[in-house]
Amino acid sequence: MGAVTNLGLEAESTWSGMREGRSGISPFEGEAFSKYDGHWAVRIAGQCKGFDAVRHAGIDPREVKRMDRFCHLGLAAAGQAFKASGIDFSRLDMDRAGVVVGSGVGGIMTIEEGTQTMAERGPERLSPFTVPRLMVNATTGMISIRYGLRGPAGAHATACASSGHALADAMHILRRGEADVVIAGGSEAAVSPLCVGAFMTMRALSTRNDEPQKASRPFDAGRDGFVLSEGAAMFVLETEDHARRRGATVLAELVGAGNSSDASHITAPDAAGQGAARSMKCALRDAGLNPGDIDYINAHGTSTPLGDRAEVAAVLGLFGDHARKSAGGKLMMSSTKSMHGHCLGASGAVELIACVHAVRDGVIPPTINLDHPEPEFDMDLVPHHARERRIRYAMNNTFGFGGHNVTLLVGRYE
Repeated sequence: MGAVTNLGLEAESTWSGMREGRSGISPFEGEAFSKYDGHWAVRIAGQCKGFDAVRHAGIDPREVKRMDRFCHLGLAAAGQAFKASGIDFSRLDMDRAGVVVGSGVGGIMTIEEGTQTMAERGPERLSPFTVPRLMVNATTGMISIRYGLRGPAGAHATACASSGHALADAMHILRRGEADVVIAGGSEAAVSPLCVGAFMTMRALSTRNDEPQKASRPFDAGRDGFVLSEGAAMFVLETEDHARRRGATVLAELVGAGNSSDASHITAPDAAGQGAARSMKCALRDAGLNPGDIDYINAHGTSTPLGDRAEVAAVLGLFGDHARKSAGGKLMMSSTKSMHGHCLGASGAVELIACVHAVRDGVIPPTINLDHPEPEFDMDLVPHHARERRIRYAMNNTFGFGGHNVTLLVGRYE
């Protein structure tokens, strides 16, 4: 696996930040924001500071401006994942190697820049690279081109559920026997004036500007919205036979996936969490597991009043006493968004890092800033500090605008 986040510019430093309970949220930076000084009710975000497309993604300096930032981040994460996998491309059947990447808004920075160019200088001054930069499938295409992957390829754009869908799709491609290896994940670079402003006017974002590291507080009674972040995470998935033949070091097994639609509202979740519960139930059925087999859930947990409440309702309804703290339930659930904020379409992939390490290392990352849990949230939400415990199976939830729900299940590989 590979990653670029506000917690670290690699997968391991990202995991270290999660394990340590460190926040990557800070006042946003950049000339694009300073142009609108005085207009921001929200002034914080999770930016990948210090990231350089040439150094970290290996992009030729002449090519940098031909790609949007979300593509830079995705290529960097993919490079890390392939390097860590130890795959020998000279021995790989490229017709059976694929790529699937999710992104909620794709090249939104390119769209924003293009609109400004249109307004100020006219359409004839638009960059000829505008279209390939803004396409949601640009990261998929560039990874495929860089590594010569000629197998199944796809891109998912289901808002915050995008990378969850991408990973589930990759798993199904492997199961169907259409490929031996698929690199999959998500990439998002939406910390732009347009996106921050749009979510701000929806009143979806936290305005805790004076305490940025305490702004993202899932399940806390004082939560007031999510914190917008950028990032990318990629995973090299392969069939067990292929991994064994090449002597791969297997981190975990992706054992199941499920998805559903709320079919209720374009932005608000189903209040009772029925869609989320169906997604989790589908994933359990797909994996042949029961609710009691799950030891840890990495929650979608965005820090919004409605979303957190709906997710807890879904989990309690499906898992019953296994999840209820008052009944001695053993299920633990935490939200790493309390540390890295909300990476929109890349969220599922970024948070799968936590699930892989939970089953591999037996460490549950915390929900930081959980000072005053909602009284009705009768669950072990792992407040403040990481927890050590042997984990058999971990669940990853990602839910998106449009009512999209995706659940992934990972297990120990022994």
